[in-house]
Amino acid sequence: MDSFDYVIVGAGSAGSVLANRLSEDPNVTVCVLEAGPSDWHPFIHIPAGFMYTLVNPRVNWLYTSEPSEWTGGRRIAAPRGKTLGGSSSINGHIYNRGQRLDFDGWAQRGNRGWGYADVLPYFRRTEQRIADVPDAVDETFRGHEGKLPITDLDWRDPLCEAFIEGAVQMGIPRNRDYNGTMQAGVSYVQRVIRNGRRVSAARAFLHPAMKRPNLTVRTHAQATEIVLEGKRATGVRYRKGGRNGTPLEVRANKEVILCGGTVNSPQLLQVSGIGPAPLLQSLGIAIKHALPGVGENLRDHYAPRFVARVKNAMSINERSHGLRLVGEVLKYAVSRKGILALNPTLIYVFWKSDERVDNYDLQLTFTPASYKEGVQSTLDDFPGMTIASWQQRPDSTGYVRARSADPFEAPIIQPNYLAAESDRRVLLAGMKLARRLLGSQPLSKYYDREEFPGVEKQSDDDLLTAAKQRGTTTFHLMGSCRMAPDTDPTAVVDDELRVRGLKGLRVVDASIMPTMPSANLNASVLMIAEKAADMIRGRPALEAVALKD
Repeated sequence: MDSFDYVIVGAGSAGSVLANRLSEDPNVTVCVLEAGPSDWHPFIHIPAGFMYTLVNPRVNWLYTSEPSEWTGGRRIAAPRGKTLGGSSSINGHIYNRGQRLDFDGWAQRGNRGWGYADVLPYFRRTEQRIADVPDAVDETFRGHEGKLPITDLDWRDPLCEAFIEGAVQMGIPRNRDYNGTMQAGVSYVQRVIRNGRRVSAARAFLHPAMKRPNLTVRTHAQATEIVLEGKRATGVRYRKGGRNGTPLEVRANKEVILCGGTVNSPQLLQVSGIGPAPLLQSLGIAIKHALPGVGENLRDHYAPRFVARVKNAMSINERSHGLRLVGEVLKYAVSRKGILALNPTLIYVFWKSDERVDNYDLQLTFTPASYKEGVQSTLDDFPGMTIASWQQRPDSTGYVRARSADPFEAPIIQPNYLAAESDRRVLLAGMKLARRLLGSQPLSKYYDREEFPGVEKQSDDDLLTAAKQRGTTTFHLMGSCRMAPDTDPTAVVDDELRVRGLKGLRVVDASIMPTMPSANLNASVLMIAEKAADMIRGRPALEAVALKD
C-alpha cells in the first residue's frame, strides 16, 4: 500500500492550491486523487469553451437538483468540474470576492480568524492583479505577487456601454474595483483569464507543482471511502478507472484532506459512515462517527432572467453563426481576442433591494447574448440580450444526501430554492430593478421588445411565476460541511477545518462556508485553501490587515 504524509481528495480549486502549498515543503509527501481526467481538452482553456464543458460528462459530474415548489417541479442543473482544476476548469472564470460583512459574519458566528481583516491577506496572496488602469488599484485590498492573474475584461460594445450608462443614470455609480473598498455599483467583470486563455487553479497552482518529486497526482481515481482506525482517518480507498476499475488504497501518515466540493465531500463522508445517524441507518451504512450536520445547510444563488430582442446592434448571438463565427475563430487563433475570449457574463451590478436595508443584497448581470430555453449552452437564433438577478445572501437552505451506500451513485441535491419568503421578497426587487435597467433611456436605442417573461407580466405573482418557469442556478452551491463552533448542532468542521470529533481529517472547499458570500465562490475557495495550507503546515496566520471602519 502506498503511503504519503497528506492525501488530498479532489484536484479542484482548493485541492490544487493545497497540493502546491503543502508540497513546497520537500520533507513531506503529498498525493492528490482526482476522479476525472487530466485537463488536456482545449475547450477547458478557451474561455468560451464553458458552453461545451458545462454539458460534457467527461469533465463534469452533471448533477441535477431534486424538483421543488419554486422551480415549478423542474430539476435544475448542478454542474461540477470533474478534471484537474475542478470547477475552476469549467466555470465562467469570473473573480468576485464578496463583501466585508460576509466574512465578518463568519467570525461573528464564532469562527476565529475568519473575519475580513483576517482573510484579506490570503485573498491578496492568491492573486496577481493586472489592471488596465493601475491607478484604480487600492493596494490595501489587491495583491500582485500571487499565482492567479486577475485581469479586466477587454471587450467593449454599444450594448454594454449603453447598459452601464443606463445604470449610472438610475443612480448606480460606476465602480472601478468591486473587489476593492466597496462592492456596490456597476462595472465590467474581472476575470481569471490571461492572454485569451483560462487560468484554472490547476494551471496556476497544480501544474507548476507537479514537477516536484514529493507530489503525486492520480487521475481517474475516484475516492470511495475514508479509512478510519477508531476516530482517526488513516487513508482513502479509491477505484482507478471508475466503478469497474481497480480497487486501491492509499495511506495518510498525517492527514486526509477532502477537497471534493459542496456535493462530493459530504457524500464521501456519508458513505464512509460519517454523518447523520438516521440517514446512515436508512442506507444500511455502518455508523462510524455520527455527525448530524454533514450535508445540511446547502445554499445556492437562484437567478431568473429577462431576455430582450435587440435592434440596431449586433449581439453575440449573430456573431456565433455562419461566416461570422468562422471570422471569430480566426480572430481568436491569431490574437486570442473576440467572442471566444469572453465570459458568459460581461457586466455586474451590485445594489440594494430596498434603500432602507443596510447592505447590498442584490446582484445583477448583463450580457449581450441570450440562450435558448431548455437547451443548455445554446444561443438564440435572434439578436438578444439578457439580465439576470439574484438575492446575494439567501436564507433558503437545503441538503446533500447520499442516495445509497454506493459512492458512484449521484447523491440527492435539494437546495430548496426560494423556500424562504425573504428570498422571494428580495428576488422580486431584483427582477423589478432588472426590468428598469432593461428599459433605461440609453439602452432604448437597442431595445426591441421583451421576449421573456413579456411586458404583460407585471404583477408580483407574474414575476414569481416567471422565476419558477425559467429561474436557474448560478452554480454557487456551498455550505454542506459547515464551519461552526461546537455549540452549533449543524457544525461539521471547526475553525481550523478539522472534522469535529475525528483526528487527521479536514474539509477544505466551498462546503465549509458558514453562510453564502455575496459573490461567485471560486475566489473565496482559493482563499480558504491558502489559509488552510498555513494551518496544516503549522505556520502562523498572515497578519490581519488594518482596515478603516
